[in-house]
Amino acid sequence: MKVGFGQDSHRFLKEKGAKKCIIGGLIFEDVPGWDADSDGDIVYHAICNAITSITHVPILGGIAIEMCKKEGITDSRHYLLRAKETLKGLKIVHIALSIEAAKPRLQPSIDQMRAKVAAVLDIEPLQVGITCTSGDGLTDFGKGFGGNCFCTLTVT
Repeated sequence: MKVGFGQDSHRFLKEKGAKKCIIGGLIFEDVPGWDADSDGDIVYHAICNAITSITHVPILGGIAIEMCKKEGITDSRHYLLRAKETLKGLKIVHIALSIEAAKPRLQPSIDQMRAKVAAVLDIEPLQVGITCTSGDGLTDFGKGFGGNCFCTLTVT
């Protein structure tokens, strides 16, 4: 058994409409998109980083940059699929995600996010746990400037 740990965060763009805000594979229309080269999905990126902590293959620091800049692939789902390939036979047992963002309201969308993550990784939604906090204004994320996600990933 191995346990991986990953994190990702991004600031929001200054205005809505320039890019869609995607979190856990879901589009949130009521906030600006992420200030990132890709779609900036903090959930998918945190999972990629957790996988990297197990495989030592730099997905976001290497492969995703190449996919984005050279191939024009900005959908983080493709980065996550590539990260999954690097597990080389290891099975994902459980993913725990903790998201901090004052906006958008994420609680009503947790089950949909769990289903999206599970579908991309070919696991059951029950294997994906997600908690959310508004941050109570204590950090930049809690003040509404962006979002942050931590991920713990267990594989066998």
